[in-house]
Amino acid sequence: MYKEYEKGEAPGNMEKIAQYFRESDAFLIVTGEYNHSIPPALKNLLDHFQQEYFFKPSAIASYSAGHFGGVRAAVHLRAILGELGMPAISSMLPLPGIAKLFDNDLNPTNELTEPSTQRFLDEFIWYAEAFKTQRNKGTPY
Repeated sequence: MYKEYEKGEAPGNMEKIAQYFRESDAFLIVTGEYNHSIPPALKNLLDHFQQEYFFKPSAIASYSAGHFGGVRAAVHLRAILGELGMPAISSMLPLPGIAKLFDNDLNPTNELTEPSTQRFLDEFIWYAEAFKTQRNKGTPY
């Protein structure tokens, strides 16, 4: 884990990711569904960092080939993100039938995709700005 290294001693790629995370105001996590949960690579990445997430909101977009849009993975991910210190906003963006959800030019084929995505992003931006305002005033620890 990144926190186990002395400052400046972590591998270069890990330092670079940590810097990106420190500079981020919020995290939009996009996940597929893997055995009713998140892919192992995503879990591994998330687990390597901790303080870089504190007091920053997250949002979850999930997808699957089936009808559920990855919600089983999203629900599991919500608990993980909260434990890591980046609570998820209340809305999620499940994208079912991902192979048919967009045409070849990446235009949505379902009339609900664009408005639901915009609503989700508007909420995410609101939380990101609110948390940033509070972080600028100081954090509890």
